Amino acid sequence: MIASAQEGDCAVHDYLLKSYQPFIAKCTSEVCKRYIDPMRDDEFSIGLAAFNDAIMSYSSEKGSSFLSFAKLVIKRKVIDYIRYVQKIPIAASLDEDYEDEQMENPLEIAAIKEIYQEKQKAWYIRDEMIDFKEQLQTYDLSLVQLAKASPKHKDARRTAITVAKILFREPVLKDYVERKKKLPIKDLKQKVHVSKKTLERNRKFILATFIILTGDFTYLKEYLKVPS
Repeated sequence: MIASAQEGDCAVHDYLLKSYQPFIAKCTSEVCKRYIDPMRDDEFSIGLAAFNDAIMSYSSEKGSSFLSFAKLVIKRKVIDYIRYVQKIPIAASLDEDYEDEQMENPLEIAAIKEIYQEKQKAWYIRDEMIDFKEQLQTYDLSLVQLAKASPKHKDARRTAITVAKILFREPVLKDYVERKKKLPIKDLKQKVHVSKKTLERNRKFILATFIILTGDFTYLKEYLKVPS
């Protein structure tokens, strides 16, 4: 899709700019240390423009994924903007401690903080899901397939996660999965007490868990209860 946008496909270009707004907001928020409202904050506009620059200048030959490259471009542009206008210090956020006497209504402040945190979390989760779906596609998987293939029993789920952790921790196996985009069934059987049939049946879930373990998926790890 990036190549199509670079070649002048306006529909694809617009789709990328709209679909990745949660990602842009997250990157911008990480710099500003506060929730970024796409409709109100100037920093988001800077992040959006930076994302557009990333689309047009990205090359797979640089050795990094597009999202990693875009994240770097966005953060640099937003930092430059903040320094230029000399606005709110980067370290400022709603997480700062305030003395009770400085608050007109401590309960109201607490409620605002909670709303802020929930909104920020929602942006982060949406961003992670975009990245996760993209990673799944490289393994010829989808969220629909994953939902159908996920183990129904706790023991089976726990075993599948254990297998994924072994793949993640063993350099040779990890390299195999990342290159081949499939499970090294023969090698795995020598390291886990799981039948070939079970490994094949839970293949999609194991690969999806492996993707989460190898990526920056804080909230997905929490949701799927995948240990770091």
